[in-house]
Amino acid sequence: MSHQENLTYYVAQFVDELVRSGIKDVVISPGSRSTPLSLTFAEHTSIRHWVNLDERSAAFFALGMAKEQKRPVALVCTSGTATANYYPAIIEAFYSRVPLVVLTADRPHELRDVGAPQAIDQIKMYGDYVKWFHEMALPDKSEAMLNYARSMASRAVSTAHQGNPGPVQLNFPLREPLVPDFSLPNIWESSTKDVYLPYFSGKRTLYENKLKMILSQLKDGKQGLLVCGPQTDIRFRESIAQLADKWNIPVLADPLSQLRTGRHSKELIIEGYDTILKSEKVRKQLKPDFIIRFGAMPVSKPYRFFIEENPHMLHFVVEAYEGFREPTLKNTQYIYSDPVEFCTQSVQQSSSIEMDPDWTDKWVKMNDMIKHKWIEGDELTEGHTVSIINQVYQDNHLLFVGNSMPIRDVDTFFTTIDREGLILGNRGANGIDGTVSSAVGAAAHGKKVTLLLGDLTFFHDLNGLHIAKQYGIDLTIVLINNNGGGIFSFLPQAKESSNHFEVLFGTPLDLEFNHVITMYGGHHEKVESLEQLKESLNHAYQDGGLQVLEVQTDRRENVEWHRKQWDHIEKHALDILGES
Repeated sequence: MSHQENLTYYVAQFVDELVRSGIKDVVISPGSRSTPLSLTFAEHTSIRHWVNLDERSAAFFALGMAKEQKRPVALVCTSGTATANYYPAIIEAFYSRVPLVVLTADRPHELRDVGAPQAIDQIKMYGDYVKWFHEMALPDKSEAMLNYARSMASRAVSTAHQGNPGPVQLNFPLREPLVPDFSLPNIWESSTKDVYLPYFSGKRTLYENKLKMILSQLKDGKQGLLVCGPQTDIRFRESIAQLADKWNIPVLADPLSQLRTGRHSKELIIEGYDTILKSEKVRKQLKPDFIIRFGAMPVSKPYRFFIEENPHMLHFVVEAYEGFREPTLKNTQYIYSDPVEFCTQSVQQSSSIEMDPDWTDKWVKMNDMIKHKWIEGDELTEGHTVSIINQVYQDNHLLFVGNSMPIRDVDTFFTTIDREGLILGNRGANGIDGTVSSAVGAAAHGKKVTLLLGDLTFFHDLNGLHIAKQYGIDLTIVLINNNGGGIFSFLPQAKESSNHFEVLFGTPLDLEFNHVITMYGGHHEKVESLEQLKESLNHAYQDGGLQVLEVQTDRRENVEWHRKQWDHIEKHALDILGES
């Protein structure tokens, strides 16, 4: 039996099993050693292959796609440093719990550690940032080895998806010649009709006695809070709204919680919590008896201060599967249960739990005051830019948010709306790399996506625009250009390192982005008023293609404007709380 036959059947069986296990998209980074995988994916009629020339961009593109589609996406690259360029996105996928199946081609064993080109040590190269690593056997057509190939493919998809989702890596040693023969008969044929390693799982619920034990700790607490951090399960909207109504309890909702959009009840959603908690004086007036948190840790730093300043309150974190995400290191009770099920069970079993109406009323009044404040004024500020995005947000739209200042401005200025949609971001490792590529990946299946990001984040991933051009993917980008790292202007080093601040932290780019946008076939427009921004966004959504709306601001003026608003809100919040 020839090498080519072994190669063809082995790789075809592996690829076919990935498809049968639920993989519908593969992102391919071109290269020679990965030829068998790339050609076989391209030949399979039931999977869509996307070619992205830049490995770092490709991995973030797959990440954004997997996040939006809520299912694993496969990645293929050649051997050598190509595999290393996947690393930042794999780290992000691990921490943000996004399923990826990473297939790295490699030199065969005899060409390793002997000075062969493009041969680096790829064994467990992603360390603990993947849920599972496996070194594939060399291709072979025997029945046992074809079953092995299918079993590894099936296991890879289920492992990436099961429990807390995340990336897995399979490393493929491949000998030359590398071109399969697709004229061979029955290369996709399987010995089984179904997925090779099917698995069955159910929703995790608490035993009734465990739930009663938890709820019994809350029966005397009249000043409680529900908190929802980043998560993507839209089923959670209705369930937490019902629990909030049952207990008459405020819900502090992070922008990535998916609670600020949708048609669920929002009467007790407190989206202005970050602004409320910025004031230490206000925080001192708000002493919770307990907090139950769902999802990851919220974006808000003032919320973290709030937790740290209340060490004696009861603190619970609800996670669907085992994990520890509580960076304040506060004494915390972990509840491992499906969040929707926990809310439903709590509604049914907690008839004696109800908050002090005055406590809840104060939170609602402060939140309403803040929402009214953000609709005032007609200045083109970074905050009001978010307010305009909020106003023109359409049903089934998706807002992808860059890190640093944009996500914080969305936290502050994106108020609740009754239109359906998602708000996503890369908040696993909170980096600024790969943001453009992730947003393009989220838009790849036709979702209308608006990307809000700063100039440094845009600069870090300009290559991500290429795949949008290549596949004609619609993406509207709102680019906040304050010529540098705006978030650093809010930090102590802005004053304490004044002699070196601009070079080390401000990092002005002094670039005209219109040139690169034109190169990638996009339309660029500088926005000079809120009305223009509103009109231009609506036109961008109608026209499609790559649309970049650039809003130029001044970092120093932005800091002063924000602090002025916070001081004003602090005064009104203290009045509501009864302290003059």
